[in-house]
Amino acid sequence: STATRNIDKLSAGQSYTIRIENTENTNPYIISEQFDNIPVNNDTTINFSVSHLTTVTIDYDSLHQVIKGYGAATPWYLPVATDSEIESAFGTGDGQIGLTIFRLTIDPNSSNWSKWVPSAKKAYEMGAKIIASPWYAPSEMVETVGGISRVRYDMYDEYAAHLDSFVTYMANNDVPIYGISIQNEPDITDQWTSWTSTEMFTFVKENAHAIKGTKVMAPESFHFNRAYSDPILNDSIACANTDVICGHIYGGGLTKYPLAEEKGKEVWMTEYLMGDNNSGNNMYWAMELAANMNDVMIADMNAYVWWTMIRYYGPIGDGTTASNPADPDESYPAKGEVTKKGYVMSQFSKFIRPGDYRVESDVYPPSSTIYVSAYRDTLSLKEVLVAINTGSSAKDVAFNIVNRTMSTFANYTTSEYKNVEQGDDINIDENIIILNLEASSITTFVSN
Repeated sequence: STATRNIDKLSAGQSYTIRIENTENTNPYIISEQFDNIPVNNDTTINFSVSHLTTVTIDYDSLHQVIKGYGAATPWYLPVATDSEIESAFGTGDGQIGLTIFRLTIDPNSSNWSKWVPSAKKAYEMGAKIIASPWYAPSEMVETVGGISRVRYDMYDEYAAHLDSFVTYMANNDVPIYGISIQNEPDITDQWTSWTSTEMFTFVKENAHAIKGTKVMAPESFHFNRAYSDPILNDSIACANTDVICGHIYGGGLTKYPLAEEKGKEVWMTEYLMGDNNSGNNMYWAMELAANMNDVMIADMNAYVWWTMIRYYGPIGDGTTASNPADPDESYPAKGEVTKKGYVMSQFSKFIRPGDYRVESDVYPPSSTIYVSAYRDTLSLKEVLVAINTGSSAKDVAFNIVNRTMSTFANYTTSEYKNVEQGDDINIDENIIILNLEASSITTFVSN
């Protein structure tokens, strides 16, 4: 920051002690410093250099998106989650993650749907929203054209009925489906049933209304390709038939979506993974996950859903190891063990609950290692602050907290040697408070 101060009634040729301090509007926050024996002459310009801290301004009255939750998936090719694993994932006690979204696979064969009922029912009973995505359409509805598998154009009614019957089946087994996707990653053309943007638009406009009792989620592009979602949003019928705009962020798409907001649609990030050649306890990838979750929230998305919930590289271990490990000597989690990635997710999911709002947070100057987001429960007035330091050394950060009600923060940290460990309460006497963020850590501050 630059400051100019005209000082009257000083005598030219004299030396003075000058102290530089913060004011209410100083940004970034500077380290106060005193300079002695500074000579002052007529029309003197004196430059001083002082150190500053990364400064985060949090405005708890500036509401952004409502948070619908954090979750993970259970794919068709892995074992079904056990009761204890579901409890670890969706419970909010010590050593549990506190997830609130469970993503299911829609098997093309309806005779296999019962496989996921017990785990989904338990997750639902623990408060989770259940969403579901198909990878493959039933074989009798599919044709191959130019080497690409697609739903036959004359079978769109039948395909809609297939998705609707899944919703009905699960509801009849006490598993209400919160939202159903038309297709997982329709723009992946060499692995499962694929859809062009025109085909997706046609189905959503003409057939999606036949899927009852749930929210329709689309288009679930693998990199949030807006060539798939913009046509849906820009057509009144297709837009009305779509409740949630969803997608993944592989290679792109991690940006705000003004058109979706303009049309009143929630935006969900429904799949991402990283570090799949390393253990879920790998600290580097755990911190990358922390920063990624924060970035998705800053992009005004309403939900964050990780890929495989029970996996060696995921939030809960499955007792296996990477087939092509990046580090052959790395240790892997035991089956059912909550990993560092799991505890990182918990720093969001356990304290930021469905219905909370993200509020404005500004980091200045922008930092490559400091990530911050803040949240508020408008009913209870609970206030939450998530601060991440991906750097290799601890760092002091100044937080300018405005429009607040709290006087103290409880705080919980995950780092190399901590797993959502509670620290001493932090008193807030003034708007600006200096907090020390441990190296490679994520800390959640919750108002008392």
